[in-house]
Amino acid sequence: MKNRKENYFTKWSMCLLVMFLSVSVYGQKKFSREIPGKEVKELIYKIVDADTLKMELYFPDNVKKNKKYPTIVFYYGGGWNGGTVDQFRDQAGYFASRGMVTVLVDYRVKSRHGTTPYEAVKDAKSAIRYLKEHAKELHIDNTKMVASGGSAGGHLAAAVALLPSVNESTDNLSVDTNVSALVLYNAVVDNGPGPGGFQYERMGEAYLTISPIHNIEKGAPPTLFILGDKDHLIPVSVADDYKARMDAVGSRCEVLIYEGQGHGFFNKRVDTDKYYRITTREVDKFLSSLGYIKGQPTL
Repeated sequence: MKNRKENYFTKWSMCLLVMFLSVSVYGQKKFSREIPGKEVKELIYKIVDADTLKMELYFPDNVKKNKKYPTIVFYYGGGWNGGTVDQFRDQAGYFASRGMVTVLVDYRVKSRHGTTPYEAVKDAKSAIRYLKEHAKELHIDNTKMVASGGSAGGHLAAAVALLPSVNESTDNLSVDTNVSALVLYNAVVDNGPGPGGFQYERMGEAYLTISPIHNIEKGAPPTLFILGDKDHLIPVSVADDYKARMDAVGSRCEVLIYEGQGHGFFNKRVDTDKYYRITTREVDKFLSSLGYIKGQPTL
């Protein structure tokens, strides 16, 4: 009995240590669970292998019955291992206030579903197809649809636009997953074997089918790439390479590098929301330049 208690204490101590390190290293406050004054609409977009996958939507104020609105779809990060839709709830609330339909997508991850990044990509694309198929009732303008995400979620955002061959077999493949713009926060875009590649060993020999940077072709959507120069997972050289490949096919790509900032710096912190505000204003200006929202940023 003593050993069992000691083992339990050790495991619990490790859990506390991990929690402490995550707060002390990243300074991340608990993500927002709701948006004051905003009602969320929860929908099931997919049932696969007995797993029910949902998305949460926010709408602009005073939605007009027959009007369609620009839409931004957010995928959370977590290395395809975990994560929560709450990560981008603050951004979703802001862009809903700017006149967009905003969507927070849940998807399968290793810790909860025992899956790989390939299943996550399939889910990300299924979500886009669902939104397009239900665009009329959800007031979505399919011609002004933005995919966005952070880290592994940024990978999924890029995947819906750039990866043609990874799809759920039960999806209606006649519905494409093209989006009209990408907003990538310290995104995993290189899964190759080179120095900037992320978890190549996990992707296997089929990495070319799932690595966004290796699938940039003519017609790739305009992209905003946000990154800190102290990111321990995504080197600045990857963002530069992504832009160079976008330039080569004639697609717009803006890269914003923030000095002294690490992974996930764009979310609100325990002591400040400085970089949340700065990066959100830059995304606002990017979307405004595309004609999706109007006027000056409001934060």
